[in-house]
Amino acid sequence: DHIINTLRNQILHDKVNHAYLFTGTRGTGKTSTAKIFARAVNCPEAIHNNGNPCGQCAVCRQSGDANLDIIEMDAASNNGVDYARDIREKVQYPPVNGKYKVYIIDEVHMLSVGAFNALLKTLEEPPKHAMFILCTTEVHKIPQTILSRCMRFDFKLVSESELSALLLSVLGEIGVAAEEEAVKLITRSGEGSVRDMLTIADTCVSYCGERITYE
Repeated sequence: DHIINTLRNQILHDKVNHAYLFTGTRGTGKTSTAKIFARAVNCPEAIHNNGNPCGQCAVCRQSGDANLDIIEMDAASNNGVDYARDIREKVQYPPVNGKYKVYIIDEVHMLSVGAFNALLKTLEEPPKHAMFILCTTEVHKIPQTILSRCMRFDFKLVSESELSALLLSVLGEIGVAAEEEAVKLITRSGEGSVRDMLTIADTCVSYCGERITYE
């Protein structure tokens, strides 16, 4: 909640940063938050919608490759210096529809030393329209020169009570009933990761059908 409140306040007060680092264990919402935040900073109605993207305007309705202002990259498969240099060249072009051109770099710790150095040049003097959101599960592998230029947010494991509430909500939406003990067991098995919990729940639904029992 403290991360969401901080990002929301930055949108409401028009004081967003040019570089963010979202770090933490798997399945705690780093990339999902990055995608929502990227939409929110470009949504013209966000300031009237408590910092949330409205989901209705032309900017919000664009998705995937159709959205030229939000570029999602996976550093695990694109970790070379040429890729980072390509970013440095293209970031100079202004956004097409929104206010910012947002680069979401997932698993950023996988970048090579040369790629980090090339990226650093961009982070040192970013264009006013550019925003970078770096996501990683291994923050200790990121150079200090990069860390010092990012606003850092540490995503923690989610509590069992929050996971249980989310699981009950999801099961309710798809019309699946579950015993209380079954919900607790699935929640515990997720070990604080939303993604892991939902994957386990998906397996249980496939096996049990419309009612999940503890057994």
